[in-house]
Amino acid sequence: MTLTFAMLAEWMQRLMWPMGRIVGFMLIAPLFSAMTIPRRVRVGLVVALAVLLAPVIEPPTASPFEVAGIAVMARELMIGGLIGLMLRLVIEAVTFGGQVIGLSMGLGFGEVVDPVSGARTPQLGQFYGLLATLLFIAMDGHLALIEALAMSFSMAPIGNDQLPVGLWREVVLYGEVLFSGAVRVALPAVTAILVVNLGFGVMSRAAPGMNLFAVGFPTALAIGFLVIWLSLGSVLPVFQGLFTDAMTHLGDWL
Repeated sequence: MTLTFAMLAEWMQRLMWPMGRIVGFMLIAPLFSAMTIPRRVRVGLVVALAVLLAPVIEPPTASPFEVAGIAVMARELMIGGLIGLMLRLVIEAVTFGGQVIGLSMGLGFGEVVDPVSGARTPQLGQFYGLLATLLFIAMDGHLALIEALAMSFSMAPIGNDQLPVGLWREVVLYGEVLFSGAVRVALPAVTAILVVNLGFGVMSRAAPGMNLFAVGFPTALAIGFLVIWLSLGSVLPVFQGLFTDAMTHLGDWL
């Protein structure tokens, strides 16, 4: 068989169509978008997934180098980002819950650079974020995300304009999981620390001369770490519930 330029151009077009959705997925999806993963590794994953999915995908009639093809490619980037965003919100909800616990304990001033996102986050929030990432890997969440990405090409084919108009509104409304999940993670520790602060408030009325800062801050820290240790076991069922709910919503939307 003679290899011609037209054949190479056709193969390149077939490879570029799935690559658009995969690139959007890699930019937002948890674990895959981590800054600790070298760029060459991420580019290799994008190319490998595109090569595996290209033979089973029906490409649209438009060319990715035309105006209509560019619009379709932009839509593919948004769909890929949507798939990655669903689980990213779950990870960020657990991280946000850790930040709320740290603020209630008085650890909000201790910030470090998060190696996963590159942003400055409180240390306790980073700990919960790493814990959620480990649970995500232990539950084969990365494999479930790749499977959802592959299935999305059959549920929402490339170039299909039949996605409901209200889909993006539902995605925005689903963002409330960031706050509801954080409340479920932080509620035990925040409640215990609130009770301690109420107790010190009563003590300040009984003994106005007592230095509450010298006594209350170490006590809140000690009780906070104790409650965190006792409530770590509840993070797994909360994360499992958020993970299952996210995958269910994603399947319904696609």
